[in-house]
Amino acid sequence: MPALYIGHGAPPLLDDPVWSGQLAAWAQDLPRPKAILIVSAHWESAPVMLSATPAPLVYDFGGFAPRYYQMTYETPDATALAARVAAMMPASEPVHQQSSRGLDHGAWVPLKIMYPDADIPVLQMSLPTDDPVKLMELGARLRPLRDEGVLIIGSGFLTHGLPFLTEWRIDAAVPGWSSDFDAWAGEALARGDVDALADYRHQAPGLPYAHPTVEHYTPLFVTLGAATTPDEPGLQVIDGFWMGLSKRSLQVA
Repeated sequence: MPALYIGHGAPPLLDDPVWSGQLAAWAQDLPRPKAILIVSAHWESAPVMLSATPAPLVYDFGGFAPRYYQMTYETPDATALAARVAAMMPASEPVHQQSSRGLDHGAWVPLKIMYPDADIPVLQMSLPTDDPVKLMELGARLRPLRDEGVLIIGSGFLTHGLPFLTEWRIDAAVPGWSSDFDAWAGEALARGDVDALADYRHQAPGLPYAHPTVEHYTPLFVTLGAATTPDEPGLQVIDGFWMGLSKRSLQVA
């Protein structure tokens, strides 16, 4: 299996025919996963935590239509994957499994589009740090799962400057800080320049507007760490903007 970094938008992504169509077509082009391990921007916790399996969804958003809070995504039990992941971690860094936390919207919203039948076991892992080097090391530990048919996904948003948006429309004008950061990241990804991507605090234009907090960017490094050759350019499958934010998404082998 490859590993992916995807933008997950917000619940209205489910009603956007363009972006949802891109995600659905991407999933159809992939080999069918035996299981999915996803790291979402919306669960920051150290040490590494694993979701309960199965468990109710987390509706970690506000101000949207009531129907989004009634949606379900009931996937098969992922206990076997949880045990496998736990066994891959060093003894000095044991993982903890939550007893009741299910998938948050950074996981279930895109997966509801990509795998609408909900017939693949899904396990969510917390984002334990914002250090790119440590996240790449975590991705490298998880890399063998790909040979076992597990799809590894880092879920975020390549730009996420919500406090600085002035138009709340899907087709909103793209702020300069968003387009600048997106162009910089797209070029670095095309070069396979992991060092530049990791040094974003010093090199990336548009900060801190593009990422006033960095949890939507840093799942990228779990994906890069899981790549067979992290500094080999991956496939940028989706680009463009949504509400002025970058949809750019990556597939690595």
